[in-house]
Amino acid sequence: MSLKFREVDEATITKTIVNKAAQEWVDLAETDVVVVGAGPSGLTAAIYLAKAGLKTVVFERRLSFGGGMGGGGMHFHKLVVQSPAERILEEIKCPFERVQDGLFTVDTSTLIAKLANGAIDAGAKIVFGVTVEDVIFRGGKPPKIVGVVIQWTSIVTSKMHVDPLGVKAKAVVDCTGHDAEVLAVALRKIPELGLSVKGEKAMWAAEAEKLTVEKTGEVCPGLYAAGMAVAALHQTPRMGPIFGGMLLSGKKVADLIIEKLLGKKN
Repeated sequence: MSLKFREVDEATITKTIVNKAAQEWVDLAETDVVVVGAGPSGLTAAIYLAKAGLKTVVFERRLSFGGGMGGGGMHFHKLVVQSPAERILEEIKCPFERVQDGLFTVDTSTLIAKLANGAIDAGAKIVFGVTVEDVIFRGGKPPKIVGVVIQWTSIVTSKMHVDPLGVKAKAVVDCTGHDAEVLAVALRKIPELGLSVKGEKAMWAAEAEKLTVEKTGEVCPGLYAAGMAVAALHQTPRMGPIFGGMLLSGKKVADLIIEKLLGKKN
């Protein structure tokens, strides 16, 4: 089979990429919600936030989706999800298998793909290779978080001195996982918040799942925690490769923000 490609000049390729990306960055400079981390809780939150009509951007420091989902349990390609989180799987049309009453299994790659597609189809913008290294705040009692400070991950890892940029937002959600990166920097740099990230406890799956969802919420005005960032903040147990709590935490934080910003209850 003979194919005839359209001849494209190298400068045209560069101009197209830079021009279109720059247009989108101008638009992203002010947004409704910044979700930090494209793992299970972050992608789930983005789905429901964007579906509600909130302008949502997800910043992911790596060049891929999924967070801790991709590794499954010790690289086995399956995850466990328990009730009532299968409702979220049904909403995003993610195939799953019932193992026993209230317990289900799903392929790691399938769940990652379905969550990412769900967020994008809902209207969220996901940007790879961006690290949130600081927050933007305004004084008050307590202070309010009004955005994030971002840098290319490649700049951070190379330890080059390059000034970052700021993105304004009405709500910021830390879904960065075990290190709670956004919470850690905010609580360290704004001592008036009176909190600290102590890190999670050892494993207790059932208790961890329950407490992660229960304690998901607003940490200070404008700054929210979901997923394993909750465990790091409140020093609750870790749960391993069971992800129902992660999905439900993402939905809960979205519901809280939707109610706060739009006055709607889901």
